[in-house]
Amino acid sequence: MNSNSLNESSTDSSSSSSNSDDEGRELRVQQRNEVCLMIQHVMHEYIPPIIQAATQQRRRKSTEPRKDRGREEGHARLYNDYFAEVPVYPSSLFRRRFRMRKHVFERLLNAVTQHDPWFQQRRDAAGRLGLSPLQKCTAAVRQLAYGCASDACDEYVRISEATSRLALQKFTEGVINLFGDQYLRRPNIADMERLLRIGEERGFPGMIGSIDCMHWEWKNCPHAWKGQYQGREGVATLVLEAVADRDLWI
Repeated sequence: MNSNSLNESSTDSSSSSSNSDDEGRELRVQQRNEVCLMIQHVMHEYIPPIIQAATQQRRRKSTEPRKDRGREEGHARLYNDYFAEVPVYPSSLFRRRFRMRKHVFERLLNAVTQHDPWFQQRRDAAGRLGLSPLQKCTAAVRQLAYGCASDACDEYVRISEATSRLALQKFTEGVINLFGDQYLRRPNIADMERLLRIGEERGFPGMIGSIDCMHWEWKNCPHAWKGQYQGREGVATLVLEAVADRDLWI
C-alpha cells in the first residue's frame, strides 16, 4: 500500500508539474502573440503617417525655390569695406570688429584656404560663383568675436545659417591643425626667458603674462560638493584660468 501510494503521489506530482509547465508555456505564447499584435498595430497605424509626413516635408523642402541672397554683392561689399586698397573702414575699426589685426586675418585666411578645399570658391551647376573664402572666414570670425548666432551674418555676409555654422566648424578645426603645435603648447626655456625679459622691460620683473579667470557652470557637480563651488551665480561653477602674453599667446 505504501509503495502504491508513493507511486500514485509521484505520478500526480509529475502530472501536475507537467500541467503547470504546459500552462506556463501557453501563457508565454499568448503574451508573445499579444505583443506581436500590438507591434503590428503600431507599425500599421502610426509608422506610415510619420514616414509620409517626413517624406512630404522633404519633398516640400526640395521643391522650394532656393533663396538668392546675392552672394556676389555680399563679397563685393565686404571687400570694399575692409580689404580694398582704400577701404571704407580704417584698420582701427577692422581691429575692433574682427578682434584681430588685418594681417593676422589674412594669414589665417590663406592658411585655411590652402589647407581645406571647402573654403575655395567654386562655380555651381548654373555657372555662378559660390561663396568666397573671404565670406566664409568672415562669418566664422564674426561668430567667434561676438558670440552671435549663425544666421546673424546673413544680412551682411550673405551666407545661410547652415553654411555659416559649417564655416565656423571648419575654420576652428583648420586653425587648430595648422597652428596648434606653435601656439597651443607649453613654453620652453627660450620662451620663458623671452617672457621674463618682456615683463622686466615693462616694469614687472618675474611676470610671464597676464592672468584672467572665467566661471563656467559645473552641470555634473556632485550634490555633496555644490555648497563648496556655489557662488554669487547661484549654481556650481568652476574657475577657468588662462595666462597670456602681450601677443595673446595662451
